[in-house]
Amino acid sequence: MTEHRPTLVKPPPLDSTKAQIENALELTDLSVIGPDIFTNTRELWHPPGARGIYGGAVIAQTLAAAQRTVPADFVVHSYHCYFVLAGDSSTPILYHVERVREGRSFCTRTVQARQRGQAIFTVTMSFTRDGSGGSVQVRHAAAMPAGVTAPPDDYDEEFGGGGGGGGGNSSSSPFQTYRIEVTGRDGPAEGKKTRHWVRARGRISEEGGHQAHLSALAYVSDSHFIGTDLGKVPEHIRSRVVALNEWEGQGPIEEMEGQPSIGMMVSLDHTIYFHNPKKVRADEWMFTEMESPWSGDGRGVVIQRLFSKDGTLLATCFQEGVVRIKQKEDARQSKL
Repeated sequence: MTEHRPTLVKPPPLDSTKAQIENALELTDLSVIGPDIFTNTRELWHPPGARGIYGGAVIAQTLAAAQRTVPADFVVHSYHCYFVLAGDSSTPILYHVERVREGRSFCTRTVQARQRGQAIFTVTMSFTRDGSGGSVQVRHAAAMPAGVTAPPDDYDEEFGGGGGGGGGNSSSSPFQTYRIEVTGRDGPAEGKKTRHWVRARGRISEEGGHQAHLSALAYVSDSHFIGTDLGKVPEHIRSRVVALNEWEGQGPIEEMEGQPSIGMMVSLDHTIYFHNPKKVRADEWMFTEMESPWSGDGRGVVIQRLFSKDGTLLATCFQEGVVRIKQKEDARQSKL
């Protein structure tokens, strides 16, 4: 029997001076093998019913790996990735960073995440030197919807939906979430918007710096694109998956009777534009609003905007995924 070996080396004890998300995303430097190679220090989360590990973890760790290879005064502004294969939580991931370009104002990195010699994920990202845009600039930004109010700082939800820590209680998730509303639920799908607040548990350390906050934002940006098949979910965690379904605005399972059944829901790509990287405070409440402007030909697109609680637009995310409906069996097909 193959030994369960989710990391290359035995994980060190959790660092109590760091937030849960910092521990979850910790990387191990493998420069002894080659330059700019890293691996996951701790086992990565596999959501119940999902095809592989939580995509946000790989998104965040590839960003974290690339951030280690750029000068301290450069910040990420765009991130474009493709999900190639489902990741296996029982196998270590190797992150290979390539220094594509070094410029005075911009630098470019590509990162491949590999398991068993195969690429499971690839990304190209661009960094810009902080303050290189000049003193006179063209400025505009979408505003946070009117009338939304952040939860109190002492809020602690009973159900932690925001992706990831494994385990059945809310405190095991590195993020706290607070859903406020789903607008346009009774109208056309393209008019529906899902809104909620999210923040990292605890306090992200000063040692982690702005890079840790950006990696945390990248991690949670994928939290609502997880497709699950309840038929494959063990009974002891089914209630949690049902709660997640309701929390994400899909409504009770019973209301979905008579509607087409999803046969496959898999992320294809993910893009993040970081608008105000140095203003990201992932351990403070962030407001997100999601909508899907289009679906067809077995695919769908989702747009997500993330704001700080003071209304600053922090990032805009795009994701396309496979959304296939279970097809009716051909009545003419011979049956055995």
